[in-house]
Amino acid sequence: MRKWLTLIILTTVLVITPAITQAQDGISLLDSSAQIFFPSALAFNVKAESSSNIVKLRLHYQVDRINYAPVIDEGWPVFSPSPKVQAQWVWDMRKASLPVGASVNYWWTIENASGDSLTTSTQTIRFNDLRYDWQKVTSGQITLFWYKGNQAFVNQLLAGCQQALDRLAQDTGVHLEQPVSIYIYASAQDLRGAMVFPQEWTGGVAFTEYGIIAIGIPTNELDWGTGAIAHELGHMVTHQITFSPYGANLPFWLDEGLAMYAEGKLDPYLESVLQKAVAQNSLISVRSLASPFSAIPAEAYLSYGESQSIIWFLIQNYGGDKMLQLLDLFKEGNTYDDALMQVYGFDQDGLDTTWQKYITSLVPSQSRMFYFPSAATTEESPLWNNLLGQLSTADTLLGVR
Repeated sequence: MRKWLTLIILTTVLVITPAITQAQDGISLLDSSAQIFFPSALAFNVKAESSSNIVKLRLHYQVDRINYAPVIDEGWPVFSPSPKVQAQWVWDMRKASLPVGASVNYWWTIENASGDSLTTSTQTIRFNDLRYDWQKVTSGQITLFWYKGNQAFVNQLLAGCQQALDRLAQDTGVHLEQPVSIYIYASAQDLRGAMVFPQEWTGGVAFTEYGIIAIGIPTNELDWGTGAIAHELGHMVTHQITFSPYGANLPFWLDEGLAMYAEGKLDPYLESVLQKAVAQNSLISVRSLASPFSAIPAEAYLSYGESQSIIWFLIQNYGGDKMLQLLDLFKEGNTYDDALMQVYGFDQDGLDTTWQKYITSLVPSQSRMFYFPSAATTEESPLWNNLLGQLSTADTLLGVR
């Protein structure tokens, strides 16, 4: 561990939290600090002395994330008992990762051979990406961090965030229940540098339990970036409002469909894929769309297009209040079919029949079904990489125990 950590020190900027001096029952705390080796590790340091040998050092730490019950983890540094000790415990992010900006509260319990014990005061360290000089701005429940781009760039992103939240609130009744921090990287490459094991196509991630979104948006791709943030906010709102001790499990067509709906416009290329599937009678069933989408581009395009169409169909034909009822039932732990039956009177197969009949009747008049964006997307555009990047969630990529 010492050799590996030394390598990180040579290649990573570090931050040390202020030292704290405490004394109780014959034990004195000389130093308690934390160091950031982003994104690979977080090191906790302690130094203490006592009138007798210090025999036990235990780190307690708690990550700030949505949880119904407090979760406190522990770390046990290796050291030799002595009246004066100095030790370090390292959180290896290769085993359990933290997203950029995650906050960790920590404290120590120190015991000596005489049976004395000292519990230190709680300190907080934020797992910041120290490679960049971040600026931040807050509007309502959204705090946006960025390091490249002018004020107009930031203002448009914030406006896009608010439009997405307003659209969801107005059409479905869902809203953010907790503040959200959004980290804007200047490129997907910069973003992947903030992750321990990134997928090569990752362009944006929503860490829903932490209220954190990280996304790569070049300053010359502002229009795409605005839609991508709206999409991730859609995931964030949906997961916040359905979070429960029952572990709400949402069908992918609902989760991704609401995220697509938050963008407000169906991409023209996805629309053409959807129209082609209708014409060829090759639509994917709603029940199949409940599972993770295919990695095959053509099938993935169709899955996202269908999901937004299904959400649009339910909202426009049955009202946004029923969508909110559906989410409430998922929060209570209901199954896909039971929740749909209670709200709409049909299960996933019934939804599939009703929706496919409706969408088929509209071909070729698809203009009655969707909003239309001003910019076109062609088959040669990097849509696949963008979709995979902006639609991937941290729930399936990263987890912290």
